[in-house]
Amino acid sequence: MFFKKKDIFFETIILDVDNLKEAAYLFQEEIHNLHDSEHYAEKIKTLEDKGDGYTHTIMHALNRTFITPLEREDIFGLASKLDDVLDGIEACADRMELYNVKESDDYMKLFAQMIVNSVDEISFAIKLLVQKKMMEMSRHINRINELENEADQLLREAIKTLFEEIDNPILIIKKKDLYEVLESVTDACEDVADLLESLIMRNS
Repeated sequence: MFFKKKDIFFETIILDVDNLKEAAYLFQEEIHNLHDSEHYAEKIKTLEDKGDGYTHTIMHALNRTFITPLEREDIFGLASKLDDVLDGIEACADRMELYNVKESDDYMKLFAQMIVNSVDEISFAIKLLVQKKMMEMSRHINRINELENEADQLLREAIKTLFEEIDNPILIIKKKDLYEVLESVTDACEDVADLLESLIMRNS
């Protein structure tokens, strides 16, 4: 397999991943500064809009390019799944503002760290893809899967603790929804990993 050094698809995907990383780190910063959640939500929304722009660039290029570095459905799928992760982060930031959360708990902080770690692993894997080092992607894919499993366990523990320690039904509803939205971002990251793993299998 040969990838051109200059390629609109991979250049844009790298920009998209870097934008996604910025959003993930910004959200983690928000979790520690919830007194300013509106400001963070606006900044993350701007990054989400920027990510949409990268996705549209890729889709437009697919419509006018005859030869692509990967199968068209793989490029489309990768762009779409990266967009899903960013949409998930934006949804988390939006919930924090909507529910007027002023103080984060340990579970929120752990979820935010898992999201950052998962996005970092996506970035490592995709940059290896661009460098044609597909077999080296596996360790990052495996780590994303491990993080998703850890997030599943954390969600169960968070909800169990929530029902044991909180009496306010409104607060229970809000926090349960927050935990589930946070965990769903790691699910979206795993979807990216699954697509990358299928690329390795079909191109090795």
